[in-house]
Formats: sequence, structure tokens, C-alpha cells
Amino acid sequence: MDVFSKRKRSEIMSRVRDKGNAATELRFAEILRFGRITGWRRRYPLIGKPDFVFPAGKISIFVDGCFWHGCPIHGQRPKANRAFWIEKFRQNRQRDRFVSKALRASGWKVVRIWQHELKNRDFALQRIKKALNH
Repeated sequence: MDVFSKRKRSEIMSRVRDKGNAATELRFAEILRFGRITGWRRRYPLIGKPDFVFPAGKISIFVDGCFWHGCPIHGQRPKANRAFWIEKFRQNRQRDRFVSKALRASGWKVVRIWQHELKNRDFALQRIKKALNH
């Protein structure tokens, strides 16, 4: 049970600012550098705020966190306030689909990489090289 009213909780949460998934993004940047892959940008102004963009090839890359995006392998649902979290994850996945569809309609290739896939550097490099070669 929340100690705040729904309205007050919403007000509190609206003040929380995203710090980005810095560690995950830095890991991905490290992988790109290791593979000597160049031409990428961060904070590129596109719908959905892709984590990495290759403007020349119109490729947008999202590194999706296993928790926030509901990874089917590693996604954990908190036990407290379960209904809230189920809905939150559903909305996140729905937003991901909308953003991917909008980018594709604008001529962008969309690549989504799970956070856990970054543990295998060679696999991550293979995915990105495959996207760049098409």
C-alpha cells in the first residue's frame, strides 16, 4: 500500500528525471570501439531517442534493459504492487513497438539489442555488423 495518494505519487514521479542507462550504453560504446565501428552518434534527435544512431546508414539502435523492457529471459517483475508493474512493462513494450514502427516508416532501420546480449561481445558485434552491411 502506497503512503501517498495516486495524485501525489504521480506528482512525485513526474519530477524524477531520466539519467539514461549509462552503464549499458558505455558498454555498447566500448564494444563498438573494440570492433572499430565508426560513424555512430549518441543523443541524435529522433523519435524514441535511440541510444545509438548511424546517420549515414539511417540505422537506429536501442539497447533495451532487461528489467524495463520485459526481457522474456531475464525480465523480473517486482512482487510488490504487481498490477502496476505488469501495466508499466506492457506500456513500455507498446511504446517500443510504436517507436520502431514510426522509425521504419521514416526509412530508418531499427535494431533492438537486449542488455544481456552485451555480455557476449562477439554476438553483439555480429548483430551490429549485420545491420550495417544491409
